[in-house]
Amino acid sequence: MKTLKLIAVAIVFLVSTNAIQAQVSVNVNIGSPPAWGPVGYSAVDYYYLPDVEAYYDIRNTQFIYFGGGQWIRSRNLPTRYRNYNLYNGYKVVLNDYHGARPYSNFKNHKVKYYKGYKGKPQKSIGSYRNHNSKAYKSNGNKSNGNKGNGNKGGKGNNGHGNGKH
Repeated sequence: MKTLKLIAVAIVFLVSTNAIQAQVSVNVNIGSPPAWGPVGYSAVDYYYLPDVEAYYDIRNTQFIYFGGGQWIRSRNLPTRYRNYNLYNGYKVVLNDYHGARPYSNFKNHKVKYYKGYKGKPQKSIGSYRNHNSKAYKSNGNKSNGNKGNGNKGGKGNNGHGNGKH
């Protein structure tokens, strides 16, 4: 009789141990922010990118932009923004929206966060230097006449090194 009780206790113990082990949670990084995303925002679903008037869906790793009369979801920005540097561009973190259509507020976002908008300074999660993809890589000072960078004619310091002698 004692052996039956011991066997029953052992079976209950083994079953409960297996049940406890089965309750281990799995943490998978689906929908983790991209390396070019701003530091400090873990529970967010979307960014708005004012310079390109597009959204980025973190969970689905897709850009959402308007084209051809409709909102398009794509892994890439449209080709007209192929030289856009996501690391340097400002990202508006949409903390207050968790639905499926962030563009439902586009009219407000476009006015409030106009092209060229810069809010508080941002630091990217990752480093642009460690990013090997050529997609969205800035073309630097090539063929754009160096507009807006203070170097007229593209000569900078007239080829005289770094100015320190």
